Amino acid sequence: MRWLFAVLLAVAFFTPLRVQAETIILITAPASGDVLQGLVNITGTSAADGFFTSELAFAYASDPAPNWFIIYNTDQPVTDGLLAAWDTNLVTDGDYDLRLRVTLQDGSILETLVTGLRVRNQTPTETAPPVATSTPAPTSTSEFDLPPAPTPLPPTPMPAPTATRQPTPTPLPSNPVAVTPIEIYSFLGRGILLALLAFVVVGILLRLRRS
Repeated sequence: MRWLFAVLLAVAFFTPLRVQAETIILITAPASGDVLQGLVNITGTSAADGFFTSELAFAYASDPAPNWFIIYNTDQPVTDGLLAAWDTNLVTDGDYDLRLRVTLQDGSILETLVTGLRVRNQTPTETAPPVATSTPAPTSTSEFDLPPAPTPLPPTPMPAPTATRQPTPTPLPSNPVAVTPIEIYSFLGRGILLALLAFVVVGILLRLRRS
């Protein structure tokens, strides 16, 4: 009977530890303080002992009475894998909390939170201030030290280019062989008189041949 009592005692001692280990749920990514942009993969574990359904939701971090908005719910448990994908383009920039809620078959509920997630799709991401760098103190020189490098001389200023005047074209002389209107009319009159004289001469010759 003693060995039976020992077995029952061992089972009673280790059973709570086994149930506690199997009912742990968690979100492994993103972590608190992370900056989120675009489509974000949410990973973790929802496969608790007695799993029934799970739900991922977000709320404004500054809301004293959080109003949770559902991202995804499922009846499939996940162990160290992808829980859901959150499109942060659908929410305004700001700070948010993320909640994983698992409902067990007996009606009990398990929850885990990730707080202080910073959605920055439109606003610039806060950066850490630059680290101040110290200037090394001048060291003493000795006769064995190398001489300092010569300081380069400033560039010699060059004179600004001046505009060059283009030569003015020389007007061409007038054409000496130009014909005036009076000369044109004189040439025409002479041509007409010569044509008339030619007709008269031809007429006289024709009459002489007929007679």
